[in-house]
Amino acid sequence: MIREDFPTPLYYQIYIVLRDKIMSGDYSIGASVPSENELARDFKVSRITARRALKELADDELVQRQRGKGTFVTHNRASTVTRNDMDGLLEDLLMIVIKTKVKILAFDYIPASQEIAKALQIRRGTKVQHTIRTRHKNKKPFSYVEAYIPEEIGRLFKKSDIKNQPLLALIEKTGANIASASQTITAVLADIEIATQLNVKVGTALLKVERIVYDANGRPVEFINVFYRPDNYQIQQNLARVKGKGKKSNFWHTESL
Repeated sequence: MIREDFPTPLYYQIYIVLRDKIMSGDYSIGASVPSENELARDFKVSRITARRALKELADDELVQRQRGKGTFVTHNRASTVTRNDMDGLLEDLLMIVIKTKVKILAFDYIPASQEIAKALQIRRGTKVQHTIRTRHKNKKPFSYVEAYIPEEIGRLFKKSDIKNQPLLALIEKTGANIASASQTITAVLADIEIATQLNVKVGTALLKVERIVYDANGRPVEFINVFYRPDNYQIQQNLARVKGKGKKSNFWHTESL
């Protein structure tokens, strides 16, 4: 289960194993996790190594250690789940607004970089509204959001509006008829800025969603990058098997939930 020939320290390998069990629900909230002695025996390591693994879990507020009683899970696996269909996107975002609190880190207008210009189909250097926000759920950081909107749309609402409504809803209120979106989901490592804002260690794996939203005419009206703590966010999809000519295919496509 753990490898001594790996460069990753043994205590951290044990920490990852236990963390995965907590995140998956194998160890539910309130459940006890193996003691130092049990971990040392099961993983064939010293008690010092086992103790360090439990300390890492406690430092991440996943467990609470009680002297003379043991170590118990304090993390609630319940997380925000977003659906994959466009019809449910605004509804999901509204629910996130209801259940979370936003902190605005930046609100300004900047020249579009090459990446932003390409995404919004505008000339490089054209001004765009730029916002950086974090959302907090149960007083803990939930997501880090960086968004870019064409200036003529962004000028139609104020910084204060962003605290109470999702950007997608504000864009629709300007008269834009949002019709579709394309997004890429990847795993990335937290840099210093994002790690600080999400209260995780530098290099922590995060879920990144890069999305371009289009109106009914195919014009991009929003380019957004969202970095989620994977312990607080999931993406749920339904898959259907692609039908072949008279036979079953080995490929899948997504369906609305």
